[in-house]
Amino acid sequence: MNINIVVATEDHYQYAEEICETIYQSAIVRGTGIAKRTPEYIQNKMDQRQAILALDNSKFAGFCYIEKWQNGEFVVHSGLIVHPDYRGIGLAKKIKHFIFNYTRKKFPEAKIFGITTGLAVMKINSELGYKPVPFSELTEDQDFWNGCKTCTNFNILQSKQNKMCLCTGMLFDPKNKKNSLNRSDTNSFDKKVITHLNKIKEILHLKSKNDSDNSQIKTI
Repeated sequence: MNINIVVATEDHYQYAEEICETIYQSAIVRGTGIAKRTPEYIQNKMDQRQAILALDNSKFAGFCYIEKWQNGEFVVHSGLIVHPDYRGIGLAKKIKHFIFNYTRKKFPEAKIFGITTGLAVMKINSELGYKPVPFSELTEDQDFWNGCKTCTNFNILQSKQNKMCLCTGMLFDPKNKKNSLNRSDTNSFDKKVITHLNKIKEILHLKSKNDSDNSQIKTI
């Protein structure tokens, strides 16, 4: 195994379709929502040097890309995926660290944020200095939130006026001098994650109850 992580270019167009399919299949397996992207969109990110690719010689192993919002005030890392053949070896963490450091050099003044349902991603983000935050501290650019339309949970986001969803919002602010985590920060992170997951359970419970009530009404 000889995995290299690189900034993707036009020479990597051939991987775009496999990247999209791997992201889609992963979402199905996890049972979570995800914003769909087309191969053309991925190729455009490669053109802009805003895509990171992990390759085992010539075989696709992992991917992540960068998006800018509000004239570059905010930057987000999206589409993090590791091919099933390369999971469990810490590759996702290596990709996240690579794209984080690359972004800090390319956009040093930008706030870096992400929204995710994956606890593993939340932990990696926290190691990099991200903090769990309400959606109100993230970009207000409606185009970003419109990108969630293809997610199966978009109706929840809409019902909460873009203030809450099943995802957790996390933010790295380069102006914040306390980005390194100490033990108290870690405990704070864990408590906030637990609180957020409890809110998710409440939402799902209410949705399940409403669906059940509606089913009974139809049966009657």
